[in-house]
Amino acid sequence: MCYPSPPAWLCLLLLHVGLLCPALLPVAAASRRPNVVLILTDDLDVSLGGMTPLKKTKALIADHGLTFTSAFVGSALCCPSRASILSGRYPHNHHVVNNTIEGNCSSTAWQKTQEPYTFPALLHSSGYQTFFAGKYLNQYGSEDAGGITHVPPGWSYWFALEKNSKYYNYTLSENGRARNYGQNYSVDYLTDVLANISLDFLNYKSNNEPFFMMIATPAPHSPWTAAPQYESSFQNVTAPRNSNFNVHGKAKHWLIRQAKTPMSNTSIQFLDNAFRKRWQTLLSVDDLVEKLLKQLQARGELDNTFIFFTSDNGYHTGQFSLPIDKRQLYEFDIKVPLLVRGPGVKPNQTSKALVANIDLGPTILDIAGFDLNKTEMDGMSYLPILRNGNGTWRTDILVEYQGEGVNRTDPSCPALGAGVSQCFPDCVCEDAFNNTYACVRTVSKDHDLQYCEFDDAEVFVEVYNLTADPNQLTNIAKTIDQEILEKMNHRLMVLQSCSGVSCRSPGVFDSRYHFDPMLMFRNQGDYGHMLSRKSLKYNSLL
Repeated sequence: MCYPSPPAWLCLLLLHVGLLCPALLPVAAASRRPNVVLILTDDLDVSLGGMTPLKKTKALIADHGLTFTSAFVGSALCCPSRASILSGRYPHNHHVVNNTIEGNCSSTAWQKTQEPYTFPALLHSSGYQTFFAGKYLNQYGSEDAGGITHVPPGWSYWFALEKNSKYYNYTLSENGRARNYGQNYSVDYLTDVLANISLDFLNYKSNNEPFFMMIATPAPHSPWTAAPQYESSFQNVTAPRNSNFNVHGKAKHWLIRQAKTPMSNTSIQFLDNAFRKRWQTLLSVDDLVEKLLKQLQARGELDNTFIFFTSDNGYHTGQFSLPIDKRQLYEFDIKVPLLVRGPGVKPNQTSKALVANIDLGPTILDIAGFDLNKTEMDGMSYLPILRNGNGTWRTDILVEYQGEGVNRTDPSCPALGAGVSQCFPDCVCEDAFNNTYACVRTVSKDHDLQYCEFDDAEVFVEVYNLTADPNQLTNIAKTIDQEILEKMNHRLMVLQSCSGVSCRSPGVFDSRYHFDPMLMFRNQGDYGHMLSRKSLKYNSLL
């Protein structure tokens, strides 16, 4: 849907009589709070070269701003991650654990307890025009959660995709009213539709208030449908054959070890094709970014606008012989691109600061001048890093995921029994009930570590030194210094029970960190481990 365009003669008449016509008025950008644009891609990795096709995006955002090289998500799955972005909270606090209504994805419980307190709602309450276009949460529009007439509080303009990513034949909720789209490229291709709706908003919004835009593209999520002009791109590209491609996940959780190595030729052909198609869909995202920034420049608003570019999670294509998916604890799934440009951000800079998607909301609220003490967010504002490139910062974050599996045996994998899901025809499964884990991801001056525990019968532990082993080939849980192991176990328990300010307490390698060994493995007799208590907590809240 486009906003109606007033004829030029009417605008001139309104100007003559002293009324305002936003489409023709100059924008007094310097006199108001900064605008913010958040571009959120879907399943865009950074570890496997996902940014390579986005040449214009890198030139227009990264070259004019800051690239975070240690940006992570709190959970490597669409709906929990998007809920963390919107709420500024870890999954154990917003209670969205998977992509289903039963997992709290866009459920009535989410709508009641979390949506009124998302950062866009707070921005709107403080005088921002707020605009959303694209994929919201995977179950948005479900009939048992209010359907597409439900418009979350705090959005001035709402153009949300019904359910999961598509490129054609979809429905948008346009301010609560359904509009169906077909399969004609010139008018229906979703990435381009989002670009056009966004440009319309810029043309006909009020110029008297700052604005926030969130544009959530379908790309590069499946079904990987490229625009016609890009269908022949990258024909010679294949998934990266790095050191963890098509190798056995030795000393890893059983779900990783069950993957067949070497992969079948059919699986390799499939994942290579998926890799190419993912890149092809990103070329339209690159076009969207270019159009958006050109329009901001033409309106004189670019210099007063922060632009954030990121993804809800990463993705893998053949690593540890897992064909394609996300959900796992490794860098290729939990690490995402994060590019930022805006007022006061120096061009062509990088930062190693450890940031997470729970920090997006606090950072954007801080840009708007909102008092962060009035929120209950777990994240931190990295605005000082954007403006100064330094400052006191955290050394660790929490990554958590609750596995999914079906109660029946998968016909393609009878040998694995019940409890698995996301299985391929050659009997490789990407998820299971006990693929439930929590990790401390640590980045400090002298340490680059990951410590993870699984909620299973083994209480399986994986630990990686990413300085020496960036592709996470060697699990050092049995050889790492015992004191570090104990400290990271303790820190994990603290983060799993944190909320708000307590999530921002000093990390393991922070000089202010306090380690009390008496807290180690507390309540072990009751629940076996903190992870088990976390799972019980999730289940009791849904």
